[in-house]
Amino acid sequence: MATDTPVKERSVPKPVFTDAEAGAKEFPSSTSRSYNYFTPRKRRATVYEDVTVDVQPDPARHLTQGWVYAFANGDSGYPEKWTALKSSNWHEFLDPNEEWEQTIYRNNAAVVRQIQQNIEHGRTAHVFASLDPAWVKVLERHVFAWAHAEHGIGMHVYTPAQRDAPTNMINNAMAVGAAHKLRFAQDLILYNLTLTDEVEGFKGSLHRETWQQDPIWQPTREFVEQLTGTRDWAEQWFVTSIVFEPLLGELFRSGFVMQVAALHGDFVTPTVMGAGESDAARDQRGARALFRMLADDEAHGAENRELMQGWLATWSQGALAAARQLQPIWSQISEKVVRFEDSLEHSRGRQESLVGDIGLETPKEVKS
Repeated sequence: MATDTPVKERSVPKPVFTDAEAGAKEFPSSTSRSYNYFTPRKRRATVYEDVTVDVQPDPARHLTQGWVYAFANGDSGYPEKWTALKSSNWHEFLDPNEEWEQTIYRNNAAVVRQIQQNIEHGRTAHVFASLDPAWVKVLERHVFAWAHAEHGIGMHVYTPAQRDAPTNMINNAMAVGAAHKLRFAQDLILYNLTLTDEVEGFKGSLHRETWQQDPIWQPTREFVEQLTGTRDWAEQWFVTSIVFEPLLGELFRSGFVMQVAALHGDFVTPTVMGAGESDAARDQRGARALFRMLADDEAHGAENRELMQGWLATWSQGALAAARQLQPIWSQISEKVVRFEDSLEHSRGRQESLVGDIGLETPKEVKS
């Protein structure tokens, strides 16, 4: 039935476009189909790059509103002034080891399993009961004293330093270094507990007294403690990787323990120490890449090289003094198969190689 009642029209707000809606603004990458904020090293981004690059924001790149928080003294975010070194682009550094969260768990779990298997094999084969008595004394006093150096650097050098670095790529590399150091210190102490159970009369707590009081170790302890008091994160990483590791770490771990242990009936300790050597080598790969980048920086390279050269001269002098103080340990074993001078010469050569890779000059005190 027809009706004369008019149809009421509804009033609907008309859309008004202001160019503020999502997707309206055009950016240099608006037409890109790579879906990345960065340019991968190769044709496709690796998993490391996907989960690491630009995860930590930076006002110099994508955080256009600036840092949204600050410390009580006014410093905000990750200030570049927390190191004296300068870079035209801190984000250029990518860890050659491509370390990220998964690799920390995967690699460390593999190392721990291998060490545990080696120690268990030594226990079931009754190897520890036949260790040379002179070597047992070196183990309880000196080998396990090394755990304190590793723990000090992992907990009080790398852990705070990684927070201060300006990019996630540098943070990750140093955080992994901290994890390695702390795990290695734990490896040594757990191994110490095994020997305490397996070797009659083994003084498992003597390493603490040695680290705190033995004159042989006090320069090394002082070196580590000075590192913990350094507030420049780049100086801490540089000195640890380029000075401490070759002149003290490699000298003791590889130049002594791994050279002489087997001849004293001990095939287990070298496998534990070898894990620490592998960790140090991975850390040094990242350090070489970063400090070479800074030494070659077009705008700041000359200034950076001068600064790093000063660090090298100052810290290497202290490291060499600490290394020479360790010399008596080489004479406390029954089978004197390696001379301290030969071990030190090899360590000096290793540092010379590292320094050359970065583009610096080896201090005259270190040249072999």
